[in-house]
Amino acid sequence: MIDFSRPIDNEEVFYPPLQLPGLLSIPAAASGLVVFAHGSGSSRFSPRNMTVAAALNTCGFGTLLLDLLTEAEQDDRAYIFNIPLLTARLVAALDWINSIPELQRLPIGLFGASTGAAAALSAAALFRERIGAVVSRGGRPDMARAVLADVTAPTLLIVGGDDTDVLAFNRQAFELLRGPKALEVIVGASHLFPEPGAMDQVIEHAAQWFRRYLNL
Repeated sequence: MIDFSRPIDNEEVFYPPLQLPGLLSIPAAASGLVVFAHGSGSSRFSPRNMTVAAALNTCGFGTLLLDLLTEAEQDDRAYIFNIPLLTARLVAALDWINSIPELQRLPIGLFGASTGAAAALSAAALFRERIGAVVSRGGRPDMARAVLADVTAPTLLIVGGDDTDVLAFNRQAFELLRGPKALEVIVGASHLFPEPGAMDQVIEHAAQWFRRYLNL
C-alpha cells in the first residue's frame, strides 16, 4: 500500500498483471507524473534515466521508472524489439496508474529511450486524452511508424548529433507526427549522451517540454 500522505522517494511498486516492478517518486505538491519506458533490455535502474528522473523530481514532477520486461526477457532481442509487447506492458502500467485516485489526478507525460520510445508513442496513440506530452531520448520512434499520425500528445525527439543512424530514423518519424512536435539535436553527442554536458542538455529540454505541456 502506497502512503501518499508524504513525499515518495524511489519506492518500489508492482503493476499487474505480471507484477513487474517500478520505482515511484512523488515530490510534495507534484502536479504531473512522468512515466519512463526503458528500451534495449534496460531496467528501472538505468543510470541515465534515473539521472533524468531525479532532475525532474527537483522540478516538481513525479516519476515512475518501469521495467517492461522480466529478468528472463531482458537479454533476448526477440523481446527487446517486440514493440507490441512493450506497448502492452506500458498500457498495463498506465491502467494501473489510472486505478489509483492519488495518481489518477496527475497529468501524465511519457519519457521513452531506445525501443521504449516506440512503446511510449504507441501508448500515447491509444491514450490520446490522458497523455499530456511525450519525450524520446535517443529513441526509435520510427518503430512506431504505423501509429505516429495518431499521436496527438506534444512530442519532443532528442537525439545526439553524432548518432547518425538514429538521427536519420528520428527525422523520418518526425515527418509523420501530426501533433505539436520538436526535434532537438545535441551537437557532438553520441547515442547514450556520455559526453560532458550532453545529458544536462537532455534534462533541460525534457524539463522545459514537460513544464510547457503538463501545465506545471
